[in-house]
Amino acid sequence: MLRTALRNVLAHKARLMMTALAVLLGVAFVAGTLIFSDTVGEAVKNASAKNLKDVAVSVQATSDPEAPDAAGADKDGKRATALDNKLADRIRALPGVASVRSDVTGEATLAGKDDQPVGNGWQNRAVNYQPGKDGKDSRYPLAAGRGPANGKEMALAESTAKAAGYRIGDTVRFATDGPVLTKKLVGLVATDDPQVTAGGSLALFDTATAQQLFLHPGQFDELVVAATPGTDQRALTAKVRELLPKDRAEATSGSELAAQQAKMIAQQNSALSKTLLTFAGIALFVGVFIIANTFTMLISQRSREIALLRAVGASRRQVVRSVLAEAGLLGLISSVVGFALGLGIAVGLRAVLDANGAGFPDGPVIITPPTVLAALAVGVVVTVLAAWLPSRKAAKIAPVEALSTVEAPPAPRSLVVRNSLGAVITGLGVAVMLWVSTLDSSDDLPLAMAGSMLTLIGVIILAPLLSRPLVSLAGLVTTRLFGIGGKLAKENALRNPRRTAATASALMIGLTLITGMTVVGNSAQRGMDKMAASDLTADYKIETATYVGLDPELSKKVAKLPGVEAMAAFQGTGISSDGGFGYLRGTDLSQIDKVTRISFKQGSLDAVRAGGMAISQTWAKQHGWQAGDVVNAEFNDKKKAKLKIAAVYADNETLGDGFADMSLLGPHADRAKYDELLVKTTGGGSPELVKEIRHALGDSPLLKIQNHDDMRKENAGQIDTILNMVYGLLGMAVIIAVVGVVNTLAMSVFERTREIGMLRAIGLARSGIKQMVRLESVVISLFGAVLGIGVGIFLAWAGGSLVGSSFPTYEMVLPWGRLGLFLLIALVVGVLAALWPARRAARLNMLEAIGAQ
Repeated sequence: MLRTALRNVLAHKARLMMTALAVLLGVAFVAGTLIFSDTVGEAVKNASAKNLKDVAVSVQATSDPEAPDAAGADKDGKRATALDNKLADRIRALPGVASVRSDVTGEATLAGKDDQPVGNGWQNRAVNYQPGKDGKDSRYPLAAGRGPANGKEMALAESTAKAAGYRIGDTVRFATDGPVLTKKLVGLVATDDPQVTAGGSLALFDTATAQQLFLHPGQFDELVVAATPGTDQRALTAKVRELLPKDRAEATSGSELAAQQAKMIAQQNSALSKTLLTFAGIALFVGVFIIANTFTMLISQRSREIALLRAVGASRRQVVRSVLAEAGLLGLISSVVGFALGLGIAVGLRAVLDANGAGFPDGPVIITPPTVLAALAVGVVVTVLAAWLPSRKAAKIAPVEALSTVEAPPAPRSLVVRNSLGAVITGLGVAVMLWVSTLDSSDDLPLAMAGSMLTLIGVIILAPLLSRPLVSLAGLVTTRLFGIGGKLAKENALRNPRRTAATASALMIGLTLITGMTVVGNSAQRGMDKMAASDLTADYKIETATYVGLDPELSKKVAKLPGVEAMAAFQGTGISSDGGFGYLRGTDLSQIDKVTRISFKQGSLDAVRAGGMAISQTWAKQHGWQAGDVVNAEFNDKKKAKLKIAAVYADNETLGDGFADMSLLGPHADRAKYDELLVKTTGGGSPELVKEIRHALGDSPLLKIQNHDDMRKENAGQIDTILNMVYGLLGMAVIIAVVGVVNTLAMSVFERTREIGMLRAIGLARSGIKQMVRLESVVISLFGAVLGIGVGIFLAWAGGSLVGSSFPTYEMVLPWGRLGLFLLIALVVGVLAALWPARRAARLNMLEAIGAQ
């Protein structure tokens, strides 16, 4: 039987080619993901280990518990730490300490020669340059020039200077927390810091200047201790800990730090790997339909052969094993080729991500034995499992019955059982999704995913039943437009509803997911636009790119600019009250109603001006509050107060949980600077006014001034990025579905060889044969597309309430243009998938086809 399985694989190479292609594409996705994760993880791990090579103990400052800012900064934006020169000298005096490096770190955003910000937000690092006895900093090797020696000089990473367009001797413009600063560029350094290589920037200052910018004089963020050879890291770490002030600093050994970083890297890679493997699983799931379809058709075509095997003594179990051995061999060959393709995908994926600013460290491609075994096992197991049901069907064929006919129609009972099972599962899935539609918390997402899976599986099982009315409807169109060719195409698609359903289901799965994501994304975008249009009446929203805040004194200048009608500044702080937490915003109550629309449900703005706070309707509902209640509040600065609820307003994205007068919340605000400004102009704004606003705020590269279109584009950009990623990843499933259509049609043409010969004999031209096959392909593809789009819309509608919990203006909007594009793509898929099968059918010799067995 093993020789029989091998012979069958070799005898049907062409028919199995498309099935093998589906398997190898899925395996390639899995292998590429695993190799990519291992390669990047090892490269980042090696880069981190290199940075920690000389670190025996790392002493890091912890956040000041008295500081109002979560990062430990005071209201002036400066951090206060317990690490100073005295502590560094005491550590330096310990036995076994070779050296102590005193680091200052912060963030600095550069303005390039084109006045645009350089780098990527939080990855714009600034550090102190610490020259040794030779005048060089070993951690940042000089590539050109020299290190900064005073407060008028700075150095940059080579990549940063290149991105900004600066050369040694130029005056560099940058900002750390507001107004623009300038210093002379005196040197360029090399660095393999992952934050910098991943799209950030690196600026270096002398230690005194770095402390002036980010800390207080004489203070540091970290003390890096290097040990003499033979020193025990754990013992040295324990000695260092004895010198540290309680709750103000912590010491970690180099080995512990390396373990922590390795764990963090593994967690980061795990999230990406799980995402990619999820889509790989979808691709393999789609491939299951193609594999099962192929083996079902092969077994039907080889029924005489199977009957002969049974007649000469082969048992049912041997027939099953023979088919499964054939599937296993096919899966193994496909997996080997797929693994090789996956290796190319891993290398290409890394190159693409690097080109888009990922900046992964250099390192060799890592191929581990578990990755090889996992990829091969996935391909073989999926193929064998998909062939299991067809193998059982083969074993159940009675020898005499099989010898008397080439193909027997499926038993009516099996379709009844299938339809009954499908109806139960679909009904359960729909019921779950209808329940989900009444929920409004994102915590219920797992329930929505389970309901979606049940609905999708149920529809797949019911697909043969659904194929008859939908294909018949499509057949009316094809018959009217293309005559006898269209009618034959419809009859061929309906001849075996199981096969048609399995082929269409592969395409349906991909389009269901794509449609669902598209509808939700488009609806979310429309909700954001509606929220911005309904809530925000200001023409400009002004904040800093790194959220360090805006200088209040400079902000006052904006309100005095010609053309500015109103300006409201915001300062925020969190409060805890009666077991709940919220974020209150302090603002100018004389201006607030000019920059945003406020719909009060209880109380009024005058009541808020008289004292107290206004809270959102959602926050009030959560705690059972109403206007007139007094709550016991504790601010982030640990101070307590009794706050009166003066008003309740409809949810407003601009105002958040609640707001009050600046004089009430300002003393408790997380920082002395303003969080943002909302500016209303007399003429709707202009580029000239934007320049004046920038100038009034110090021309800082940190400034982010957005009008309504800018905010809309930013939100749309984020959603489009997610959708494009989903389209790209699900594209593999669609490609596999196309392979399935090609495979089904090709084998169907082989089955109908005699029938095609008869059609040619009674006068149907070659072009008519091609048209018949093409239309059959189009009908199957459109059936899958309509089913997928319909299920996708339903799932998006039912699950949309969970997305709507994030903002009240969410409402489902169907993107008719994109849905029409999906149908067009399905039409194109049908035409392209039929090219080879149609050409093969048309080229059949008439007499040989009629005589075929």
